[in-house]
Amino acid sequence: MPWLFPKVWWRRPAKEKTLYLTFDDGPIPEVTPFVLDQLAAYQAKATFFCVGENLERHKEIATQVMKQGHMLANHTHQHVKAWQLSPVAYFAQVTKCQEVLETLERPATQTKLFRPPHGQLTLRHLRTLQPEYQVVMWSSLAYDFDQTLSPEECLRKTIASIQPGGVVVLHDSLKAERNLRYVLPRLLEHFSSLGYSFQTL
Repeated sequence: MPWLFPKVWWRRPAKEKTLYLTFDDGPIPEVTPFVLDQLAAYQAKATFFCVGENLERHKEIATQVMKQGHMLANHTHQHVKAWQLSPVAYFAQVTKCQEVLETLERPATQTKLFRPPHGQLTLRHLRTLQPEYQVVMWSSLAYDFDQTLSPEECLRKTIASIQPGGVVVLHDSLKAERNLRYVLPRLLEHFSSLGYSFQTL
C-alpha cells in the first residue's frame, strides 16, 4: 500500500529501461551460486536481502555476492514477522542482522536497505526503523515460493507484472528453488532482449 507508506521504496524512477532484481532469504549454498551464475551471464546486478543467520553460516557466499558487484541488504536476523514482535524487539532483529552485514567488506557509504519478511510492517515498526534504514518493498512479486504454481505459470505472471523501474522480488531459498531455476534465466533473457538493464538499488 504505497499511499500508507509513502517513504518506502516500491519502485524506482526509470528514465531508461531499468529493472531492479532483488532476492530474499539467502544466502544458501544450494541456490545462491546458481543465481550468481545466471546474473553473470547477462551482466546483471541485483540486491540480496539476506537473513542474518544465513549470512553467519555462509559468509563465503555473501563475499562472492559482493565480489560480483551485487549489493547485500537486511532481511532481519531470523526472518521474523513484524506482527508477532513489538517494534523494540523487531528493531533488535534488524540491528543484529546489520551487525553481521557490517563484519563483511562493504562500501562505507552504502545506504542501509531493509526489507521486512513477508512484507509485514506497521506504522509503529516503520517509525522505529526510520530514518536509519531505507525500507524497500516491491512492485512485482514473483511468487516463486508458491509450490502450487507451475514454473511456466510463475514466469508468465512475473513477466506480466513488470514495468520499467520495477523492483522485482525473487527468492534464493529452498522453497522457491524449483520455480526460481526455471524463471530466472528466462526472465533475464526476455528483458535483456527488450533492451533492459538490471541494476542494484
